[in-house]
Amino acid sequence: MIVPKSRLLFWAGIVFLPFGTLATALPSSAALSGSVIAALIIFALADMLFVSGRLEGISVSFPPVVRLSKDHDGNIGLRLCNEKMKVRRLRLGLAFPPEISSESEILTDLPKESTARVSWPCRASGQGRYFLDKCYLETASPLGFWAVRAEKPVHTEIRVYPDLFVERKNLSALFLKKNLGIHTQRQIGKGRDFEQLREYIPGDSYEDIHWKATARRGYPVTKVYQVERTQEIYVIIDGSRLSSRMSNPASRTRGQEPADSFTTIFDRFVTASLVMGMTAERQGDMFGVMAFDDRIRGFVRAKSGKAHYHACRDALYMLQSRTVAPDFAELFTFIGTHIRRRALLIFLTNLDDPVLTESFLHHVDFASRRHLVLVNMMRPKKAAPLFSDSHALSADDLYKHLGGHLLWSSLRETEKILKRSGIGFSMLDNEKMAVQLVSQYLSVKQRQVL
Repeated sequence: MIVPKSRLLFWAGIVFLPFGTLATALPSSAALSGSVIAALIIFALADMLFVSGRLEGISVSFPPVVRLSKDHDGNIGLRLCNEKMKVRRLRLGLAFPPEISSESEILTDLPKESTARVSWPCRASGQGRYFLDKCYLETASPLGFWAVRAEKPVHTEIRVYPDLFVERKNLSALFLKKNLGIHTQRQIGKGRDFEQLREYIPGDSYEDIHWKATARRGYPVTKVYQVERTQEIYVIIDGSRLSSRMSNPASRTRGQEPADSFTTIFDRFVTASLVMGMTAERQGDMFGVMAFDDRIRGFVRAKSGKAHYHACRDALYMLQSRTVAPDFAELFTFIGTHIRRRALLIFLTNLDDPVLTESFLHHVDFASRRHLVLVNMMRPKKAAPLFSDSHALSADDLYKHLGGHLLWSSLRETEKILKRSGIGFSMLDNEKMAVQLVSQYLSVKQRQVL
């Protein structure tokens, strides 16, 4: 497609208007004015003839996969091929999705070589998977009166992963090599995993004697245990309608909207889950993830290793919360049929809806009989005892605090019901969710309750 540029409009305004007015005012200068106008028209038409075909031989190659981190500056590296060397200056454009922004278009001077590499800066504001299918090229004619534009097909996938930098910084001591800087934690108890048999030594407990081996060998034999290793840890993420809420809606201010104000509760759940995966790998345990709403959205069986962690990350980053009600019956049926071995199940869900809480309490008891269950939710902003905040300056504030007290009382009652079934319940802070989740896990490891 050929379009006029501002230079042509500028010269047309300079030539047509004054010389047209001159020819009207002074008929004797009509020939001169007509010659000037005709010359401009001839030059413009000739320039149009030369502009056609200037983009032939130009191709743009994009990488098949581009990986970015949310709220961090990134780059898309592309390669330009200019086989016929007709163009010296090229303008590029990309149709980015709304979640990915770029400061400006790319306007580049092509080198003398036929191949050039260009880095396109961009920034992602939402995690997920996005696609680029078109690239737009534009170059000017030799005289700059016209611009020729072309559309090239592109097949590029942009993967935007959660930002784990802040959470890893808060847990920096845990990820130092060789566990430098971490205080040694005393293990409570003697361990539960059977390691080997040995001869009885005076002072061994009678509970540890292996009576069948003693009968076969004719002398007392004792069982030796070791601290549990390679346990299975599952983080189960609720991606239903309540997880679609903003994690910190009060942070939005006029003229200034921080990145956290666009982060949903589900995004915070995913980030905390990935940090848990790195922690479990450092502790030698097997880690798995599950996401659900009205059905099971993703499931990765617990394993270990960097390749498995990348599989968990790829399974979570493309998921988005949906405005549907969670189906806890299907969730716990799936857990019962797919997770047979005793494991630590860490739920990240929302229990501030009485109807959903009743459904969850009805079904979670089946999982707690086989597994160790910890239930976590993000702490609601207004959930607090009635007289814990003295900033009630109006009747509206009083009603808001009363509503927060009722919600806090309901959550306390839920905590008592879960505790009677041996299930832990915690409300996590938005800014410290990953740290608090890791603390729960390390406490379970230390007490050897799994």
